[in-house]
Amino acid sequence: MNHFHYRDGELFCEDVPLRAVADDVGAPVYVYSSATLERHYRVFKEAFAPRDPLVAYAVKANGNIAVIATLAKLGAGADTVSAGEIQRALAAGVPPGRIVFSGVGKTEAELAYAISLGVHQINIESVAELDMIARVCDLHGQRAAIAIRINPDVGAGGHDKISTGKAQAKFGVGLDAARMLYARAHAHPLIDAKGFAVHIGSQIRDLAPLEDAFVVLRTLAEEMRAQGLPVERLDLGGGLGIPYFNEPSPPAPTDYAAMVTRVFAGDPAALAFEPGRLIAGNAGVLVSRVIRLQPRPERDILVLDAAMNDLIRPAMYEAFHDIWPVREAPDAPRAPMDVVGPICETGDTFARARALPPLSPDDLVAFMSAGAYGAAMSSTYNARPLIPEVLVRGDRFDVVRRRWKVSEQLELERIPE
Repeated sequence: MNHFHYRDGELFCEDVPLRAVADDVGAPVYVYSSATLERHYRVFKEAFAPRDPLVAYAVKANGNIAVIATLAKLGAGADTVSAGEIQRALAAGVPPGRIVFSGVGKTEAELAYAISLGVHQINIESVAELDMIARVCDLHGQRAAIAIRINPDVGAGGHDKISTGKAQAKFGVGLDAARMLYARAHAHPLIDAKGFAVHIGSQIRDLAPLEDAFVVLRTLAEEMRAQGLPVERLDLGGGLGIPYFNEPSPPAPTDYAAMVTRVFAGDPAALAFEPGRLIAGNAGVLVSRVIRLQPRPERDILVLDAAMNDLIRPAMYEAFHDIWPVREAPDAPRAPMDVVGPICETGDTFARARALPPLSPDDLVAFMSAGAYGAAMSSTYNARPLIPEVLVRGDRFDVVRRRWKVSEQLELERIPE
């Protein structure tokens, strides 16, 4: 469920008409619903009651500090993959003890920073990374809580580029390496080996591969305990899909929780999850203004002021985003058209042969399900400034990232003498 709906022929976010946002802030603009963010977090968290897991929101999905803060006030932690994301989580009010630090390429400086903060857990993804953590701990005399991220050779996800659990993927370690690393970590006096982690992909619409991976994880935990090594935590990652309008509905969080409860029944470990898209995806839209309609022999081309630098998912993942006119046209005839942006390459295409009602210059449209991996993956390609982000609560909206100016970008550069 989300809080974007038509009212008297106009598309609203909660009690704010999107047209009012675009008129005040300009387009293109990202608009997020506080009510949707909060509802999605609560539905996920409550599905696991009374186990009370750590729900560490995946900051990479949408790193705006206002979004993170909205969730932090409900008790959410943060799943981070860089020192910058850790800083964002802290700025949004997430305590270090609820921050998970993941990623295959952590630098020594990043690890030292995370360890100095006392983050909840660092997910180790290689032998070299464990050695680096040991060196940092020895150098500074500080303790580090870690988990070993396993690669269960189980792939899943909505696209090859977001499938992370197969053996050849860059993420995690195989089971033999995980056993060795866990024993080595336990032997180090400054490393607290807490458990294991797994994450096999994003936009997963089938519980079967998740269950396969979780069975591997539980079996490994039981093996380690049988060897006298405690396993206190199991991090089950994220990846549960959301409805993108053109796809069958993915499993509900309650179904997911039922499967997890079955697999880990009787296991004493504290569980953690890292949902990102599930919480933020349908909590945001990208509002864009029509520049012009270009006639073509096969079908017309609708040119918008938003571009692939603002929303790269269609170009990168062939992703589908439903496109809604901000002014409702339920009875208008629909015609197929290609929807494109102004960037100078053919890849700047949002949709082909999409059936849409008649649209004219200055009309507004909304790309639905754009709250995750939209603004977070945006760029300044073609010297286009980053666009604003707006957060709505009830009948009020606030700009939570202002529009960049090209002059501000130029200030970062110089012509050498």
